Amino acid sequence: MIIGSKIDEVRVDGNPAKFADDLKRLREAGMKAVELPPHGLDAIRAGRLDVRKVGETARILNDTGMDPASGIALSVHAPNPINLMDPTESMLHADVLRASLEFADRLGATCVVVHAGRYIPEETFAIGYERPSREACCRMLEQEREWLLDVAPEFPDQVLCVENARPYRHHSPYCYGEDLEALGAQVRAVGLSNVRLTLDVGHAHMAAHYYGASLLEGIRSVRDLIAHVHVHDNFGGVVGHHEKQQTHQIPFGRGDNHMPVGWGNVPLEAVLRELLPSYRGLFIMELRSRYWHHLEESAGNLEDVLQRVQGGAEAPCLEEDGWLDQPHLMRNAVGG
Repeated sequence: MIIGSKIDEVRVDGNPAKFADDLKRLREAGMKAVELPPHGLDAIRAGRLDVRKVGETARILNDTGMDPASGIALSVHAPNPINLMDPTESMLHADVLRASLEFADRLGATCVVVHAGRYIPEETFAIGYERPSREACCRMLEQEREWLLDVAPEFPDQVLCVENARPYRHHSPYCYGEDLEALGAQVRAVGLSNVRLTLDVGHAHMAAHYYGASLLEGIRSVRDLIAHVHVHDNFGGVVGHHEKQQTHQIPFGRGDNHMPVGWGNVPLEAVLRELLPSYRGLFIMELRSRYWHHLEESAGNLEDVLQRVQGGAEAPCLEEDGWLDQPHLMRNAVGG
């Protein structure tokens, strides 16, 4: 199993020296995979790829020994705001996705992560919105499928992996990707061999907690589609979009914390028992910058869980009692 880490786009913030420092840190920690953020490297501008920035990125990867020629597996996380359901600028969003795929192609990565489309973009949470009808949601899902069918075949060497979403208090359901079965239905409806699913274990844990669903049943429903995995920890508690302060969330067990593996209560061992031995992709840790100095601890904890699972030790009981039951429309909207 190949364990790696993302490069945090906010921490790097377009600074090549910080990017190089992060890569050296990953090399020293023994990471064998890196997830790159083209938006954190200023490689995409107004929907177009800056090939000079791609060249600069390639040189830094080579100089730090963190390139494919050095045996490092690369994946790419497309810019977070991409929303192929956008009603007014969907072509621009598709152009940013194309640029992300080209970025991956040029650097030798083989997987690009993109967030599932949102019926209600996070950007509108603070200003107010009208919740779309089921019919409107279906039209938006169709629009996303059309863009995926248009863009993905242009990059047959890339696996485009649509990521499941976290829920938000007061706004969910805002994204069909909160529901693993609905996400699987959308990917199956696209029907392309290079459009698959990124399982974000932390997001799935929060969504199962919020909706009163079974985390493991959700994973089973999409197991054959999972080509990439994001790993981080949290306590399952959901917050509003305005709640950003980690030091205020963690004492109460709330928030999409992106903590080191082992700090929260994500039932990772049970999840991995559902995935292995068939899963063949990367395990990318997505730690917030405040936990960057716990990288080795997180990787060690993940390795320990993987070894237990591969060694066949008895799995712990997965406690699912007490989860909230919230009605939602995602699954029906995609016909699942």
